[in-house]
Amino acid sequence: QLVESGGGLVQPGESLTLSCRATASIFNTYTMAWYRQAPGRQRELVARIEASGTTDYADPVKGRFTISRDNAKYMVPLQMNNLNSEDTAVYYCYAEHPVIPTVINYWGQGTQVTVSS
Repeated sequence: QLVESGGGLVQPGESLTLSCRATASIFNTYTMAWYRQAPGRQRELVARIEASGTTDYADPVKGRFTISRDNAKYMVPLQMNNLNSEDTAVYYCYAEHPVIPTVINYWGQGTQVTVSS
């Protein structure tokens, strides 16, 4: 249901854009989000965007990351700027039903982001 792309190896201070492609039925109504999980740490929310376009960001990425919706392509890009080593993690796309999010939700397969000099 969700397919991520765009991970890779970058140096500190550089930028990277992740993309998540969803099916039309999911994209048009579900809240979409990006999570990440670093080695030895719990999975954490990075950013989320509702179908209305309302966004929310985790404190560590505020001002550096931008989540958006590409309505024409059913994609949810995550623009990441000024990356640092703390951003190294597997990033997962996530979609949840707007009314029963704990019952109906989907995860992507994950894409690795490594920030290292």
